[in-house]
Amino acid sequence: MARLKEFDETRALDAAVDCFWQRGYGATSVRDLADAMGIGGPSLYNAFGDKRALFSRSLERYANRSMRERIARLEARHQPKQAIRAFIAEIIDRSLKDPDRRGCLLINSALDVAPHDAEIGAVVAGYLDEIRAFFRRNLEAARRTGQLARTLDPQRVAGHLLGVVAGIRVLARTGAKRGVLEDVARPALALLDRLTTRRH
Repeated sequence: MARLKEFDETRALDAAVDCFWQRGYGATSVRDLADAMGIGGPSLYNAFGDKRALFSRSLERYANRSMRERIARLEARHQPKQAIRAFIAEIIDRSLKDPDRRGCLLINSALDVAPHDAEIGAVVAGYLDEIRAFFRRNLEAARRTGQLARTLDPQRVAGHLLGVVAGIRVLARTGAKRGVLEDVARPALALLDRLTTRRH
């Protein structure tokens, strides 16, 4: 009979997420991960593979518990334009409430890991594309209902909003205050208000 695992895999994976998030991929050793996860090196390798494989699993876990959870919750609760506003407002709030100013693991990885690892870069780009897709489909929905001009290009504006989110996350890591982060978001949110259908 196979031996039962002696640790909670989900809890261990959450600890790995936090370890990578706090230290960054390059500065995180296998020993750091094993200590944070409360398991031995052999158990880590048996359950998750090497450091790179564990990092990929950690990115997926982070995406599920953070980005995907947020998108699903906001789309279920809000109309399209309000969902976009709530997403950006929550990003600002979460960034400011983190005492360690860790930013976003996906954005951090795009800056620190992706330039040196094309495969992980593609994985990170895929997660960021999910955020862009969230913006795009809500912009398209708002345009269909006449809340935005028919001439609006949802793909381009979605890309702009993703850039705004990335900028907020990076600036928050430098210790930027709320006013600075809201100033970054304000022109993009004002754009949503100006892009209404004109009646002739």
